[in-house]
Amino acid sequence: MYGRKTEISVGIFMMVGIACLVYLSINLGNVDLFGSDSFMIDAKFGSIEGLEVAASVEIAGVPVGKVKRITLEENEAFVQMEIKKGTKITEDTIASIRTKGIIGDKFVKLSPGGSDNLLGDKDVLMDTESAISLEELVSKYIFKK
Repeated sequence: MYGRKTEISVGIFMMVGIACLVYLSINLGNVDLFGSDSFMIDAKFGSIEGLEVAASVEIAGVPVGKVKRITLEENEAFVQMEIKKGTKITEDTIASIRTKGIIGDKFVKLSPGGSDNLLGDKDVLMDTESAISLEELVSKYIFKK
């Protein structure tokens, strides 16, 4: 019914379309197929109110990673962050939970210290600042506690 040329053209078109879909799926899903060009850093917080998995990790406003996993360990929030290779994080870096804008998304802000010792894969940040709860601040102001 159809010629051989038409069938080959449709087959090639379909294969190119499927390849494009696979490429977009991998890029938009941030999937690492051939290993990752990042390392993991852990931190414990008293409160991470509003922080979610895949939240940004920033140094000086520049994204350097993302939150990979959040768990509860010994009544503290244990946050595992995936940091891009080449980012130098010293052992006295302070991790704090901040908000983008007035009512924006939460992210982890890393404030580098002055130490020469760098953290590596699976190391833990010792200095952390928990999230500030806007509701607690308002209630303290209203009820003067």
